[in-house]
Amino acid sequence: MGDKKYDIYGMGAALVDTEIEVSDRFLQEAGVDKGVMTLVDEPRQHELLKLLHAHLAESRLASGGSAANSLIASSYFGSRAFFSCKVAADANGSFYLSDLEQAGVSFNANADKDEGITGKCLVMITPDAERSMNTFLGISEQLSEHELDLQALQQSEYLYLEGYLVTSPTGRAAAIKAREAAQLHGVKTSLSLSDPSLVEFFRDGLQEMLGERVDLLFCNEAEACQWAETDTLEQALDTLKSSARCFAVTRGAKGALVFDGAELIEIAATPVQAVDTNGAGDMFAGAFLYALSAGRSYAEAGHLASMAAAEVVSDFGPRLAADKHQDILARFNW
Repeated sequence: MGDKKYDIYGMGAALVDTEIEVSDRFLQEAGVDKGVMTLVDEPRQHELLKLLHAHLAESRLASGGSAANSLIASSYFGSRAFFSCKVAADANGSFYLSDLEQAGVSFNANADKDEGITGKCLVMITPDAERSMNTFLGISEQLSEHELDLQALQQSEYLYLEGYLVTSPTGRAAAIKAREAAQLHGVKTSLSLSDPSLVEFFRDGLQEMLGERVDLLFCNEAEACQWAETDTLEQALDTLKSSARCFAVTRGAKGALVFDGAELIEIAATPVQAVDTNGAGDMFAGAFLYALSAGRSYAEAGHLASMAAAEVVSDFGPRLAADKHQDILARFNW
């Protein structure tokens, strides 16, 4: 933890998650693409909620959005985090910001100043632990440079951008501005590719967000291969080196590969019975960034992130209870 005010400054969609357990048959009948994030409009989300009505009694509400999940995790581990977001002046918006506050994450003062609808994400979990997400971005689609707090950014060690920002023209512009400001002020830049469908359909926008090169890139194996337009991980790793100085590629049950700028480090998976993969990548990034900002090596960061991600997939929900983070840290002799 350096002499800066914040360890991590993140930006992303602010979404209230509703997690629901469903069958594969339900996904087929409802026309939901399995295992990916699909952007939907409000009527479609209402239609899904009607179809899901019988399941909603068992649903769980949480503040979400990829970068927010990562920042909340890093804060629980001990990082000082700041999140730029946009929610509406509605009940879900209030719920969202109080959830951030409870997790110790600071946020921009104008986060909830506009009328509208706070973004919502339906997270449907099938028995194989795969998550299929249908997201109505609501007002978070209007996240823009207006929500940037450049002072907080300049006082941070890392900037963390979620790839999902690429789907919003104003969000993408804000991400690019944040990355340029970070580079100008010596703040390290990091970005997550977030979802294979983003890499497929928004490649040019993601390239703009990355710029010439970021300091650290997070992705899973499917996103890495999609980004490199190859079927082999080996070729994908070579391509990633031209997009980022360092990177971490998560591989589910096969662990992760971490490149620290000089050496490729294999991180073994923590064996676990997966029940819900929602939030695994977010937790990995949050734990990894916490460890780096606490002065740990890339190998150490990878081991902590792998163990933390395993804990997340062994339970429902994209996050862990606050005290669980300290339990995980206690297993490391740091």
